[in-house]
This record gives sequence, C-alpha cells and structure tokens, in this order.
Amino acid sequence: MALKKYNPYTPSRRFMIGYDFSDITKTGPEKSLTKSFKRTGGRNNSGRITSRSMWGGHKRLYRVIDFRGYDKCDIPAKVASVEYDPYRTARIVLLHYADGEKRYVLGWKNAVVGTTVMTGETSPIAPGNRKQLKHIPEWVNVFNLEVTPFSEGKLIKSAGSSAGIVGRDEAAKKVFIKLPSGEVRKFNEDCRATIGELSNDQHKNIVIGKAGRQRRMGKKPHVLGKNMNPVDHPHGGGEWHSPIGSKRGQKSFAGKLVSAGMKTRKAKKWSTKFIVSKRTKN
Repeated sequence: MALKKYNPYTPSRRFMIGYDFSDITKTGPEKSLTKSFKRTGGRNNSGRITSRSMWGGHKRLYRVIDFRGYDKCDIPAKVASVEYDPYRTARIVLLHYADGEKRYVLGWKNAVVGTTVMTGETSPIAPGNRKQLKHIPEWVNVFNLEVTPFSEGKLIKSAGSSAGIVGRDEAAKKVFIKLPSGEVRKFNEDCRATIGELSNDQHKNIVIGKAGRQRRMGKKPHVLGKNMNPVDHPHGGGEWHSPIGSKRGQKSFAGKLVSAGMKTRKAKKWSTKFIVSKRTKN
C-alpha cells in the first residue's frame, strides 16, 4: 500500500498524508456481514456529557469479523476481496468458504484475491492460515493471537503489527512469544494465531493535517484544564495559559490527585506470572 500526498493549495493540505487505497479491491461491504451502532456522542441516558472529546463523525457500518474460526477447521476458503474497515486500522479480507458461507477476517500483508487459506492442523505454514501455536514453527510471525485457548483473538490486531515465536517449553506446554512492545510472554500451546503480518503497515505515517478531518473521525478538540474556568476544572482560572496553581500536584477532572507517585490503579491486578521479560522502553 502506498501513501498519497497533496499539493499545498491550502495551509491544511501542505503536510496532509492519506491513503491511496491501491490495495482495496472492493468498495462496498458485504451487507449480510454488517451491523449499525447508535452513537452516543459521549453522553449518557440523561444527555449529559460523561466522556469528553467525543462528537458526531461520519456514519459508519460495522463489519462483523470472525476472530475465532473454530467451526471452519479444515474447510478451505478463497479470498474474495480486500476491503477497508472504518472501525480498525488494518484492512479486512472477505473469505468465501467451500461450504458456501462468507466471513470477514483480519487482512494480512500482501493478501491477494484468489488465494486459498484454511484453519486447522492440516493447513500449510503460509500467511492467512490459522493454526494452534504448537503447530507453528519458531521465528514465524503471527497476529490475532488468543490469550486463553478456545476463546478468540485478543492481541495483535492493529495495522502492521505482528509477534514472533521465540521459544518453547515442551514440559509445561508453553510457547514464548515476543509481542510488538518487546515483552516476551508465555502462552498455552493450544492457543490459536494467524500466520503472517497485519496489512496496512503504512498507517503509522498518516498525517491528519487539519481539525476537520479529525472531527469526521468522531473526535472533538481536547482542551487543557488550565485553559478553563475554575468552575469547569481544578486547574482552571487565572489569566490565559496560567499555571495550574496547585502545590499538591496535578488533579483529574473530578478533583483527584494524579501526580507522580500517587497510585491511581486498583490494588488488584492481573497476574504477571506469564511474563518472561518486560517490554522494552522507548
């Protein structure tokens, strides 16, 4: 996929970078695999704003993605189209199974229409095929990874991301996987993952360019608390862009201290026993 730059005929166009959509083979979605969701605009049932920086946006249809694929084991499927999904950064692929069913899955890098893919032990080691980790060799990239066996893909689902299998513990039936963050973590060998890398790896180079494009994505401008009035935020008041005026440190919108050293997370956390090495610092 290539990017598209614009001639600077307006100030906002000067640095804007967008998609050229050369990898898209079909414009409209499969209607039988779509749903519509009502937008809240950040408001609760009383109409009050409870989540800031949300508003409107362009109308979107949700594409139902199959993150599991258990009931399609050993059934070949042919890639019918590569499509755009407004709800995610990666592309999606429409599969036509041999039994006549159609499903959407996450698109992998260099997906080609007409390619045959399959889920199960008998599927070859090729991009787009979904297998259990115990059947995938080391140093093969995977995505759409399960955290627990026989659930659904939870990890590595954004554009251009992938994880690598770096080792095994045959006795404990664990597989060591290096995640995109650099963290090495143990997974059950029965967990499933899709082979390959996710599509649309140039998404990180997109430049929004102007506020109006961001508004069509459903995002309102985020205003600093120090620019508000005292009635609107604990940091508000003063003249123009004044300091927050709090000796105890920064506060949240609700007035709670969030300074360095203050614990803001709950005491109970998920277990870290499956982490082999922590993620690398940027």
